[in-house]
Amino acid sequence: MGAYHVPVMLKECIDALDIQPNGIYIDVTFGGGGHTRAILEKLDSGMLYAFDQDADAKANADEFQQHRSFTFVESNFRFLKRQLRFHGVKQVDGILADLGVSSHQLDEGSRGFSTRFNGQLDMRMDQGASVTAKDIVNEYEIRDLVHILSAYGEIKNAKTLAAAIIRGRGMKKIVRNEELREIALTCAPRGKEMKYLAQLFQAIRIEVNDEMGALHEFLEQTPEVIKPGGHLVVMSYHSLEDRPVKNFINSGNIRGQLEKDFYGNVIRPFEAITRKPITASEEELEINKRARSAKLRVAKRTSPVDRP
Repeated sequence: MGAYHVPVMLKECIDALDIQPNGIYIDVTFGGGGHTRAILEKLDSGMLYAFDQDADAKANADEFQQHRSFTFVESNFRFLKRQLRFHGVKQVDGILADLGVSSHQLDEGSRGFSTRFNGQLDMRMDQGASVTAKDIVNEYEIRDLVHILSAYGEIKNAKTLAAAIIRGRGMKKIVRNEELREIALTCAPRGKEMKYLAQLFQAIRIEVNDEMGALHEFLEQTPEVIKPGGHLVVMSYHSLEDRPVKNFINSGNIRGQLEKDFYGNVIRPFEAITRKPITASEEELEINKRARSAKLRVAKRTSPVDRP
């Protein structure tokens, strides 16, 4: 597991779940199993369901299969309710989500996630999915490229970069990371080349995996799945992820707009336990650079009598 992915703020995540030995919990981003292992250590008669769509993550689950409290669910977390229903589970005591891409995916050059390695433009978390990064780079129209580059990569000169990609693929199909990097570097601000490449790869990865759509669908299912008093624990690594999580916790929807029911009561199924997100300690930052951008938000599912 350590070679696959180093869990960020592991202790903070486990503490935030407030695990009861006989409770039912969900780790919707199993990855290398670091969070799962820590949760299982606190369970007695309870159960843990771990979700992941990545084949490499599924292989990591083999070591847990003999644990009576563990069930692996080979699925994207956007299908949370459907999968839990299949396993006979209606409500749970807590859900943990560690969003984004794993250390293993970034370090595996053949997967195409990282700017540091040469390899095929792929970026699929579910390797059975039909759309790859190569498809997006070579087939999207310029207006669609501009949209994902600006919306998901927050690239300021998205039009310039999109035009460069169109010109590049007009001469030769772009099939490898290094070819896309070479094109992007002609548009990158001087002195900020690595950040620019990271933004580009992030934008394409999010589009390939429909990460924002999956996150929104997941969040919208949590009020029905989590019992009153149960905890929702979500860790994000960039503002695109953190913003809808914050909005959902504070207002009950990803738009961040308070809504009221027929009687004028605010519809807000969660109460934030921490007003500001939890961030990594200086000690952790020294040993895990990925923790620098992490934000951990924790919320409690309220019961009807608790709600404002």
